[in-house]
Parts: sequence; C-alpha cells; structure tokens
Amino acid sequence: MEVYTVKVEEATPANGDMPSAGPVYRNIYAKDGLLQLPNEIDSPWDLFSEAVKKYPENPMLGRRQVTDGKAGGYVWQTYQQVYDMTMNIGSALRRRGINPGDRCGIFGPNCPEWVMAMEACSSQGICYVPLYDTLGANAVEFIINHAEMSIAFVHENKITSLWKCLSKCGTHLKTIVSFGGMAKEQKKEAENYGISCFSWQEFISLGNADLGLPTKSKDDICTIMYTSGTTGDPKGVILTNKALVAEVLTYEHLFRETDKVVTEEDSYFSFLPLAHIFDQIMENYCIYKGASIGFWQGDIRYLMEDIQEMKPTVFCGVPRVYDRIYTGIQQKIASGGLLARKLFEYAYNYKLGNMKKGLKQHEASPFFDNLVFNKIRQSLGGRARIMISGAAPLPRHVEEFMRVTSGSMFVQGYGLTESTAGCLTSIANKLSMMGTVGVPVTTIEARLESVPEMGYDALSAVPRGEICLRGTTLFSGYHKRPDLNNEVIIDGWFHTGDIGEWQPDGTMKIIDRKKNIFKLSQGEYVAVEVLESTYTQCPLVTTIWVYGNSFESFLVGVVVPERKALEDWALFNNVSGSFEELCNYPKAKNYVLEEINNTGRKFGLKGFEMVKAIILDPTPFSIERDLITPTFKLKRPQLLKYYKERIDAIYDEVKGATF
Repeated sequence: MEVYTVKVEEATPANGDMPSAGPVYRNIYAKDGLLQLPNEIDSPWDLFSEAVKKYPENPMLGRRQVTDGKAGGYVWQTYQQVYDMTMNIGSALRRRGINPGDRCGIFGPNCPEWVMAMEACSSQGICYVPLYDTLGANAVEFIINHAEMSIAFVHENKITSLWKCLSKCGTHLKTIVSFGGMAKEQKKEAENYGISCFSWQEFISLGNADLGLPTKSKDDICTIMYTSGTTGDPKGVILTNKALVAEVLTYEHLFRETDKVVTEEDSYFSFLPLAHIFDQIMENYCIYKGASIGFWQGDIRYLMEDIQEMKPTVFCGVPRVYDRIYTGIQQKIASGGLLARKLFEYAYNYKLGNMKKGLKQHEASPFFDNLVFNKIRQSLGGRARIMISGAAPLPRHVEEFMRVTSGSMFVQGYGLTESTAGCLTSIANKLSMMGTVGVPVTTIEARLESVPEMGYDALSAVPRGEICLRGTTLFSGYHKRPDLNNEVIIDGWFHTGDIGEWQPDGTMKIIDRKKNIFKLSQGEYVAVEVLESTYTQCPLVTTIWVYGNSFESFLVGVVVPERKALEDWALFNNVSGSFEELCNYPKAKNYVLEEINNTGRKFGLKGFEMVKAIILDPTPFSIERDLITPTFKLKRPQLLKYYKERIDAIYDEVKGATF
C-alpha cells in the first residue's frame, strides 16, 4: 500500500487542560520542507504581469456576446488588452486618493470586470474586499463599514442592493464605480451622501497607464474575505500576498508531480462565486499559466448551454453540481432500452475494474470511453481534462461515477477561507483516495487533536480528532477580532472545527463537525443549535432536532409538537383522531412545517436554514431512550441512529419530488 504522507513530529500527550495531539504529517512531495516561494514573486500581481509578458496575445477573459437578448459565441480580451485596462484602473484608483493598504470593495457576479478590478487593486497594493449579500440582509452594510472601504466596484444588477444601505455607509465609502453604466438619478442620490459615482468607462478615463507601481511585499494584506462561519456578524479573514501566491504555486507543484499542469492551451469555466476563495485561487492559477477564463451568463438556466458553447478543459464545482450531473445521467440511463443499460453497466464495471488495478482513468478503457462514455464527456463540452470538487465532501458513489465516466482527471479536496482554499487534496488517478479529501498540500502541515467530550482520540489505533493546520497558506487572523483569533489559533495551530480520521495510506476522511456546526453540500455553514433555538419559539413546537450533513443540500427535522396546539388545529379543521394519529396525518405535518418556517422567516433565517421536511413524533425525547442528557441537551449521534431510517426516507421523498 502506497503512503502519501510523512511524519515530521511525534504525537503530544495530554497536558493539563491541553488535549493530546497526534503526530504532524506533511505531503510526501514536501517531505524535506514545505514549498517555498521564489524571491521574484511577491504578490498575485507578479503572477499576472509575468503571464502578460509570456502570453500577450493569448485570450484571457471571455464572455458570451448577447444580441437582442440572445447569447452568441464567446468574445475574448487578450492578456495585453486586460493588462492595459487594468493599469488605467489602478492609476484611476490612486488619483481618487486610494493608497496602498486601503480597502476596495468588489460587488457582483463573476465577469471580466470583477477580475480587472481585483488585478487593479493588486497592482497598487490595495486590499480588495469581496462583497456579497448571501450572508444576510445587512451583510453588505456591515462589510463596507467594518472593512472601512473607501471605494466599491459594483455590477449593475447589484446597484439596488448597495443603494439600500448608502445612508449608513457614507463615513468611509466615497466612490462607487459601476461595471457598466449608471443612471443620473442614481448618481444624484449617492451624491446626497457625499459619494461620487462613475461608469466603467468614466473611471478608466481618469487613469494614466504610465503611472509607476508601488513596491509590494509578500506580507502585505492582499484581501479580506468575509465569511459567515457560525453565528453573528460575518468574519473578515485576512489573507496576505504570500498566502495567495503559495496556494497557487502548491497547485502547480502537485499537478507537476502527479499529472499534467495547466498550460496556456487550457480554458477554465468561471461560475463558482469569485467572492469565495475557491474560485479566486483557481482563476489566479489559470492567469499564472496564461490560460483562458470564460464566464457564465449568471443564470443557472443557461449553465449547461454556456458550458457547451465554451467547451472548457478545466472545471470546478461543488458537490451539488456533480450530484445534479450524476442524477440527470442516471435518469437518462434508466429511461433507455435494456440493451443500452446492460452495455453501460458492463462498460462501467470493466473500466472501474481496470482502475482498481492501478490504470489511470484515460488508460483504463479507451474503447468504452469512445463508445459508451463519450456522451457524458460531451455534456461538459467534450474537452474537460481536469475536474475538481470542493466546498463540502462529495458522496462516494458520485465521485466514483465521475472518475469512471467523465473522461477527466477528477479529484476532490478540503479547504476553508482561513486556509486560502485547498489545504488537503486527493492525488490524481489514485483510486484508493476515493471517499477521502486526500493529503495535505505542499504548503501545509496537519495533525489531529483529541476531542474527549466527543469520544475522539488522536492517539488511538484509528486516529480521530479535530483537524489542525500549520503552514504558509494560513490566514493572518480575523480583521478587528483578536478574540476570535485566540479561539482558533493556539500555539501556532489553526483549529478548523472539523473532525477527521487518518486513513492507513495517509489520507484524511472528514467524519464530523465540532460544536454542531456543519456544511451543507453547496458549502453553506449551518449552526444547528441556533436554528433549534429559533424554531422552538413556534407555539406548535415542544422540542425539535434539526438534521443535515455535507452530502445533502437541505435540512430536515424531527418535531415533538405541542399536543394542545395540534389538537386545537385538528378541531378547527374537522380532523378526527388521536394525538398519535394526528402526528402521522400529512396535512398536520405540512401545517407544523409551514408554521416553524414562518417562525424562521420572522427571525431572519436564511433560505438554506429552513427545514424542508419533518417527522412528527408524539413521544418526547427522553433519557430513557438515550436521546437527551440529564440536562436536556440533545444527543445528536443517538438521535440520528434512532431516526435514521425515517430520516433517509424523507430525504428520498423530497428529492424524488424535486426531480
């Protein structure tokens, strides 16, 4: 059995209040030391400017031309064209009084202007701060003020969202630049708050491409990325130039050691939010290599059409995207003839068998790749050769299916904003890593720390515990939140809050989440205790247990309803039956579900925090059933074990109705 990690420090036994910690491991390709940055690269701007020198005429940023509401082919700007425009924008920033170290917001969906604004900030040593309203209604206002940003670039379709909070943001925000045009009325309204507004072209015309560039340092702050994390206000994750450059170079290092690196011939499809770190790192990597980046139209209805038009070679998605692809293909297979189904099953098992013998995916069965799996490859444009999954664990059966049928090198990884995206990754064409998130990248060291209260022991025969990280690509703390820094960074180790299990080959498997906070399959964090506290304020609820996991995109729950409230409803609606019978009555279940979600909306819960389906149980959770502690805290593993069959059934029911 191949092992892909090396031990660099021994385990640490428990000491006083400090729990025991397992050995420290590195990637085998970093066995002699973590990957170091070259002296000549100080910031992401160096990655871009060097690519311009090497590939000036290569297509860099592209979007579909829309004429009379109909999208046509992709229209591209070259590296040199983007560079020239970026230099003008950077100069305009300085002329507006934005200096190195100041903060600049970028608000909008993925598009060429987003990348140009980011590169313009990097050129001048200005810290860019992505803005996005999915963190909650007041997040944009909070981030503008908390980051003390003095300028913001904004897409036209986000102007309304930004204008709603202008009256509360005038202390710091003095300039707004639209990615397109801007109405006179909007400019006038902003001027009432002391804010000057410019269209994209107006702002570019302020610049002078000959203006010199300031010196930049590896330790300068490159970006502050706000993340919802757990509860309360968003947290500003500080990432330096060094962290972003190191993350890009570790991708290059691992691809070079294990497969084929991205080249100037490659093209990347940009649809995961640029406001999140995963896509931002991928785009920086593609820019570093002179590859082309094509943007989707921003409408999920046309996503597959955009892919067909662009035909990317590099594709990144979250588990929900791959799950939808898997489900759609399975439905087509099921609706086909018996002969076609049997041929697919035979081809699938034949190729999988060869991959298990150690053959790479493109070597395992070229014949069936062309005869059977080519249609699946064509559904993603026909040219994809690198596919990556991130943000949450990918179900094993979906990962296996994509590895066998996609015609692409397929890997999944694990990362956080605090680790500048991927900190663990599976290795290309290593089938044994399936079902895991792989090994540490070459800029990171990892260890497990015991969590005694959850029964996880980092020193046991099967080491389990909280994943802790140390290395070059870690964040530099939370902006203006030293209290949070001290909570998560202890003795130089970042505590992720995720529970992992080391596998015998040195790979990591994510098995749990500390403090009952977990990710759904699209990457949203859910603080389940907060939701339960909110939902119990519904008069119909005695107790509720909310459940979700990283393989599902929505939450479900078990509710012990208030007996009298439910019986009053039944009386009013002429429904007869005992309390137990009412709990099995579909209309009663729908009524309770609607009321608890009304309560959630009343208290400002987000869409993904709403419960999609429930079980009504007439019997209260009890110590006797081992479902609660003597202090009435929910025992979550026991609840899952007790209700697992019914939970699985309602997930299947909801997903069946969806598809």
